Amino acid sequence: MFLSRYRIDASTIAGAGRGVFLDEPVARGRIVVAPDAIPRVYRWDELLALPDQDAALAASARWFEDRFTSFPEWPDECCINHAFEPTGLLHLGFVFAARDLAAGDELTIDYRHLLAEGQEESFRDGVSGEPIVGWSWQESLARSTRALAALQGL
Repeated sequence: MFLSRYRIDASTIAGAGRGVFLDEPVARGRIVVAPDAIPRVYRWDELLALPDQDAALAASARWFEDRFTSFPEWPDECCINHAFEPTGLLHLGFVFAARDLAAGDELTIDYRHLLAEGQEESFRDGVSGEPIVGWSWQESLARSTRALAALQGL
């Protein structure tokens, strides 16, 4: 669920389709998105065994360790696009403002936190053209924890 007012509009990222844009400023370190209404969490092997694996993988996000959510109905949170230098920090399902965000800023996160270790996105980073490859759970957690501590001034 979004804690700030927002709108869905054409992304500023080439080839990204729709994006999430903030309708009000959000201070650095504040929560922009909080998890809610998670209907099911799947182990990686369960996700791969779903009848429509392609759709399940396209709509999946790592929640923690080897557990993933999958939202084929695509809620608005699924319109948050990828960036290697994102405006939002994904940490344990929450998205924090990675810097002071102004009204009109597009909310982005680093998809390497969402993917399984070694899993590669079907598209490349819109700025660098580099592949987007999932980090291990340990790497993802270490990176997001350090980044969150820095955002909070710790």
